[in-house]
Amino acid sequence: MRFSQFAGILGCTTAAFISIAPIQVEAATFKVISGVTSIDRDHENILRNIELILTGTNQTVAPIPSNYLVGFNIDSATNFTFSDEGGFTPLSGTFEHNGTVTFNNQITVGEFSVGFAPGRTTKDASGFVLRDTFSLNTILFDLSIAEPVAFDGQNLTIPDVKLLISPEFASILQKPELTGLFAGTARIDAQVAAVPEPDSVLAVLAAGAALLATRFYTRKIKYS
Repeated sequence: MRFSQFAGILGCTTAAFISIAPIQVEAATFKVISGVTSIDRDHENILRNIELILTGTNQTVAPIPSNYLVGFNIDSATNFTFSDEGGFTPLSGTFEHNGTVTFNNQITVGEFSVGFAPGRTTKDASGFVLRDTFSLNTILFDLSIAEPVAFDGQNLTIPDVKLLISPEFASILQKPELTGLFAGTARIDAQVAAVPEPDSVLAVLAAGAALLATRFYTRKIKYS
């Protein structure tokens, strides 16, 4: 097949593709790539009341804002994705963190994982949980996520996340009556990147092919 014929067919095919697949404005998908989860000082004060005294930290970072107690880096193992539909709609994955904290010079927890746990949504809890993966390997807190979540296309801020003592943690403490107790406030400040949608990738490839074909076809006419 002559290249001019091929270019013509490719151009027609691309035009047909564009005509049957018009560009639509749809919700985009984003992935968290880095950031900091911070714990407010109220957390330390509340835990002290149940005889959990913070005695050490390791590999933690400066919190956001600076008047919070401690921060944990969101690390590269994070695969949390969300849609901007309705402002913020979680899709899948977890926030993974570096750093540990020690209480009473005895209990060290950390390397926290935050994600959705089916069946844990109640009138007070969102279904998201904070799990210790360092030592206890269990859910420490159910999370109550308040609105609004702030998102500007590059930065995601989830403020005023309430930490509620989980049944598992209450059992470890041998104080089941603590289940659901408000145990402080957390905040997530994350940087995100857009996740390309399959349709948008196909559209870009089609447009690129059409442009390439047009350029070669123009050159062939010029030098014929």
